[in-house]
Amino acid sequence: MKRMILLILLVLAFNQIKAQKELLMSGPMLGYSEMREVLLWVQTKQEAEVKFEYWKQGSNLKYFSETKRTGYSDGFIAKIKLSNLEPGLIYEYALYINNKKINFDYPLKFQTQKLWQYREDPPTIRIATGSCAYINDSLYDRPGKPYGGDYQIFNSIYSKSPDLMLWLGDNVYYREVDWYSRSGMIYRYTHSRAIPELQPLLASVHNYAIWDDHDYGPNNSDKSFRNKDDALNVFQLFWGNPSYGFYDEDCAATMFNWADVDFFLLDNRWFRSSNNKKFGEREILGKKQIDWLINALTFSEARFKIIVIGGQVLNPVDNYENYSTYPEEKSELINSITREKIKGVIFISGDRHFSELTAFPRQGTYSLLDFTVSPLTSGPFAEACQKENNYLRVSGTCYDKRNFGMIEISGKRTERMIKFLLFDPNGKQIWEKSYSDFDLGW
Repeated sequence: MKRMILLILLVLAFNQIKAQKELLMSGPMLGYSEMREVLLWVQTKQEAEVKFEYWKQGSNLKYFSETKRTGYSDGFIAKIKLSNLEPGLIYEYALYINNKKINFDYPLKFQTQKLWQYREDPPTIRIATGSCAYINDSLYDRPGKPYGGDYQIFNSIYSKSPDLMLWLGDNVYYREVDWYSRSGMIYRYTHSRAIPELQPLLASVHNYAIWDDHDYGPNNSDKSFRNKDDALNVFQLFWGNPSYGFYDEDCAATMFNWADVDFFLLDNRWFRSSNNKKFGEREILGKKQIDWLINALTFSEARFKIIVIGGQVLNPVDNYENYSTYPEEKSELINSITREKIKGVIFISGDRHFSELTAFPRQGTYSLLDFTVSPLTSGPFAEACQKENNYLRVSGTCYDKRNFGMIEISGKRTERMIKFLLFDPNGKQIWEKSYSDFDLGW
């Protein structure tokens, strides 16, 4: 009789735990990481209480975060900051839904940034990156062959053990049914974020994001988009960047630091003029954003200053949404970087549905680089890669199939190296190019 009662209790306990896991929609996801603080994100399927347990790797001393209740108005999303952490450590963590621990078949861990300044050489950094992640949804997709595929690419990125992932825009693709309602935007993110291949990457790699047209609004959308406020709100809900906007401007731009690298995440939609506008002032970033960026770049003492933007900056071809279609503002940006003698500037971009490395020579100083990485899971645009006359393209870097990029920065404090690598969806290396900090003005 006692054995029967015990068996019944075990079955009830198992069913209760299973029921709580079934409440999980996606995540947990790591957002930003600082020396003393980390952001964790999770989405449930209905209203629920969520919290995290966390501990230093190898320690038995455990802590609990605050408890938050997810709700319909915020897409059943909770974002929880873990504070008073110690720098330079690996922490393990667990998710609880309605006070029941959820079990996963992959590790849940995060890291705090290292306090290296004035003490030792900066740590090696491994950055994964990519753009254009289309997840099929047959109910709302256009008829014909599915546009998305090769979702195993997210497992391949995870297998490279990056410290952080830079999402370069078009991280979801709003469909016609999504554009003009906040609920439609939340649905699209929820659908795309929940695929199983993505979950291990979200759970142990710190994620930072910009947006481009497809995760902002309609194709090639600009500052006139009616639902831009909803788009920004939903972007903030689903990502864990450290901040949004600058000065007194609301937008998706921000910056963050990792070791001896400062990252400047730009917003190429909020202030953008229509691509079809022929007369008057035309802008992509706008005067205020460029002013903020140049001020931030001149203030930065980082060895590398990585500017992250949705569309290509240095490709000279004035086609599609390349910055060369807005020559006045592009010249203003490049000339400002040159006048201010800012060292170590690198651009990372997406959008194009092919990948390449562009080197822009400047008289009397170092060449600027633009590492374009696209697409992750959407359809490639092979024709542009093969026929476009980007005469500044680094030889051998054009790749016209699905792919992801890695950036590795290593070496002593005054002898740092940066390596750009490109991989296919199965993790096979396509090419790599290396540069010293001397090559970038130091």
